Amino acid sequence: MNQFFLIAGPCAIEDEAMAFHIASEVKKICDDLDIHYIFKGSYEKANRSKLDSFTGIDKNEALKIHKAVADKYQIENITDVHESHEPREIAPYVTHLQIPAFLCRQTKLLQAAGESGCTVNIKKGQFLSPEAMKFAVEKVKATGNDKVWVCERGTTFGYHDLVVDATSISQMSKIGVPVVMDCTHSVQKPNQASGVTGGDPELIEAIALSAIATGADGFFMEVHPEPHTAKSDPFTMLQLDKLKPILEKCMKVRNALNS
Repeated sequence: MNQFFLIAGPCAIEDEAMAFHIASEVKKICDDLDIHYIFKGSYEKANRSKLDSFTGIDKNEALKIHKAVADKYQIENITDVHESHEPREIAPYVTHLQIPAFLCRQTKLLQAAGESGCTVNIKKGQFLSPEAMKFAVEKVKATGNDKVWVCERGTTFGYHDLVVDATSISQMSKIGVPVVMDCTHSVQKPNQASGVTGGDPELIEAIALSAIATGADGFFMEVHPEPHTAKSDPFTMLQLDKLKPILEKCMKVRNALNS
């Protein structure tokens, strides 16, 4: 799509009220700034470090909330899938499917996502070069589905940090599909001794500005009214009331570059 787009919502679907509140606020912002909005929320978190970490509410309830949000606000929506049987089951509830970074080389999962007919957003593994993402894209396109995006989310730097290559967006653009910048997971500090991923949300704006200046087609941002109370990724989500000022700056940069 030519219009800049934003994938945004809570890390996980916590309850109906929270999902509707976030979607409502983000849609208003996107409408004001001429940004195409896609609601995000994981119906299940399957890759938590600790056994007792929050993995989500009831699966069916989360999916019903997801679809209800999309229907109410007439917007598209996206959630993660983790195993090859999921895309077929989840597709009736969403318009887009997301492949987590750790799973971006899983052939059967990528093919099942492609066969669903949904747009497939593939997050770049923290262990992959930007150029290597072309092979993940090929696996989806081999199903006959050309609706594929790739998403940058940082690269492993030592054991406890990530680094974002400022050239990654332009390198992945050569693959010939839209490129998304995950502005929130890119500021993670993973593998903490506590078993809970840390992060530095103050860096989200810098990541976003760099990405839009180098040609990103869209952003991925996890947002929450009170991140410190969130049940998943509390240390990386952007506080909801800080979203609009960041997007305003970014759209000024994009409009200046396109003028």
